[in-house]
Amino acid sequence: MPRILRIINRFNLGGPTLNVAYLTKYMSGKYETLLVGGVKEDSEGSSEYIVRNLGIEPVIIPELQRSLNPANDLIAYRKISKLIKQYKPDIVHTHASKAGTIGRLAAFRQNVPVVVHTFHGHVFHSYFSKSKTNFFINIEKGLANKSTKIIAISDKQKDELANDFNIAEPSKFEVIPLGFDLSKFRGDNASFRSKFRVEYNLNDSDVAIGIIGRLAPVKNHKLFLDAIKVLKFGTLKTVKAFIIGDGELRDELQTYCTENDLKYDTDNSSPDTDVIFTSWKREVEKVYPGLDIVAMTSLNEGTPVSLIEAQAANRPIITTNVGGIENIVIPGKTAILAENDDLKDFATKLKALVESGQQQKELSQKGWEFVNEKFHYSRLVSDMEALYDKLLSQ
Repeated sequence: MPRILRIINRFNLGGPTLNVAYLTKYMSGKYETLLVGGVKEDSEGSSEYIVRNLGIEPVIIPELQRSLNPANDLIAYRKISKLIKQYKPDIVHTHASKAGTIGRLAAFRQNVPVVVHTFHGHVFHSYFSKSKTNFFINIEKGLANKSTKIIAISDKQKDELANDFNIAEPSKFEVIPLGFDLSKFRGDNASFRSKFRVEYNLNDSDVAIGIIGRLAPVKNHKLFLDAIKVLKFGTLKTVKAFIIGDGELRDELQTYCTENDLKYDTDNSSPDTDVIFTSWKREVEKVYPGLDIVAMTSLNEGTPVSLIEAQAANRPIITTNVGGIENIVIPGKTAILAENDDLKDFATKLKALVESGQQQKELSQKGWEFVNEKFHYSRLVSDMEALYDKLLSQ
């Protein structure tokens, strides 16, 4: 039976953890998989419960962390090398940048027959300085050259990686979109909406706009807050903004609210509250129904899970048009797309959406049908197994 050693950066809340969990759990019986991962950062929500709830017991390597640390990175490399010697995998499949670097170097050194890497996103713009970005690009080029196959999670991402950043020739890439268990977003949404609105003291006429994800610079939450400020003084609608998630910018964003005449709270909503910081919510399927609009303002994205989940819950979306966004929504049908980091464009389109219940309704109608067909985990597992079969046969 072929063995797969699957390595992920860290078990934090997000799409990568969900996908390695589904690939580990639901791959057919002809494959055996061992899942390995690092630890989340202090400001992140843990996702270890996700894999354990599926009956998976992962190998945790504490030294495998997101931040660069030569001492920890060397220890992580040695531990992964030891695992490879003991487990003797036929395939090493790494997910995201740190695991992709350390895991692939160890796999190359141990002469693993097939080495695959998935880009869940990339750090080639909007993260680092130009010199640091070029350094990471050159590392990825070297790793890609020795890898058996590189997986992009959207056509747009493949085009960026192959043609904009020249990570590898287009033929080296395979496009396999992410997959999720979306059935939980088809529950008792009327009840979930009522409970969410009561919890945060929302009136029926209040327009609740939520942005979901890490509070990190690349997510560009300040653009979201700037747009909320425009709405506060530019529409007769009562708007309540929800920042759902946590991260290193929480204090800075709360200060930014104060500096921009936006009153914030952390647990409920009073009549004059503009922004509610909820931190992480494990049961997000109970959050989306309470929102009227789901927003995203990122500077760079791979496949943002929140937008897939929003469509599964039939929520209208407004988002910056970055990364692979065009491949995971239907522009103009399930989502309104705005120019990247353009406050005027984003705020104008958000205001129009807030003031048009009809537009909100129209954007809500096609989401479930679209994402259930394209992003279900059964399709992900089937596509990945077919690729493994092909690579091993070669």
